[in-house]
Amino acid sequence: MRISEVVAPRTSVVREVADPDPGPDEVLVDVLACGVCTSDLRPWQRGGTPEKPVRLGHEIVGRVVRLGAQDIGVPVGALVTGLGSPGFATRMLMQRTAVTPVASGIDPLLSIGEPLACLKEAIDRSGTRPGDRVGVVGLGFMGLACVQLLRHEMPVEIVGVDPSAAARRHGLRNGCDRVFQPENLPEELVADDLPSTDDRRLDLVLEATGSTPGLELAGRLVRPYGRLCVVGYHHAGTAKFDMRLWYKGATVVNGFSPDRRRTMVAMRAALALVADGSVDYRPLLTHRFGLDQVDAAYALMENRPDDFVKSVVVLGS
Repeated sequence: MRISEVVAPRTSVVREVADPDPGPDEVLVDVLACGVCTSDLRPWQRGGTPEKPVRLGHEIVGRVVRLGAQDIGVPVGALVTGLGSPGFATRMLMQRTAVTPVASGIDPLLSIGEPLACLKEAIDRSGTRPGDRVGVVGLGFMGLACVQLLRHEMPVEIVGVDPSAAARRHGLRNGCDRVFQPENLPEELVADDLPSTDDRRLDLVLEATGSTPGLELAGRLVRPYGRLCVVGYHHAGTAKFDMRLWYKGATVVNGFSPDRRRTMVAMRAALALVADGSVDYRPLLTHRFGLDQVDAAYALMENRPDDFVKSVVVLGS
């Protein structure tokens, strides 16, 4: 099998290695595609060494080619997705508890389950209610996919916020009712002195930037006693933050779930929405790369041209 390894900052090579043997509760999967996730950008930038390479990729879809000793209810040849890594490889092992079959007839590229599971879990835990005024801060892939899910879930008003004009256009195409630049938000959304009877700020704000400024903006936008859900991956770790932004009775929810079982339940629910056409992520998958182009995929993510939303490394069909 072939696998991409980061051997220096921003430098990957593809190597030939032996196929792994599945353990009793594992399956061996031919990887068809793996999404390029922002959470792996920092490890790619830092890099590894030839002696200790970094192996990336965790948004996978593929076909089962070999089973372990335990019956997992998924036959050889089945199209599956789930949780696991490294996905930038022609083959990988997956735990039986982290694999779910994909319904027949779905484009494999639309069946990459991990990011959809993260979003479904976050929205389910955010307490969305019919009639809510919902803000989505950050209109990259995660934010735009949130917009699609919200639009399907229930009748809500969706306000998108992003500094990029291209991202705001994507927001309108994917279901936002209104979009704004952070510096041009209407007074009704950010005023601190509105009377309680005239508070038109947002009931729920989903932060999908993974940045401290984005989280601070989300804190400004949420109304008193509203909800703020952290969807973005804050890979920078410790950061300075003005906690006074939350001193208005706001309920803050971390949308990430560390429980694999919960994540898999959310994944199956999200895939059902893809299968019945309720959501369509095809317009968000804007760029495709081969296994030997992983560096180009991350470089594109760094630069974020106007036509970029998300890249996928495609390995098979």
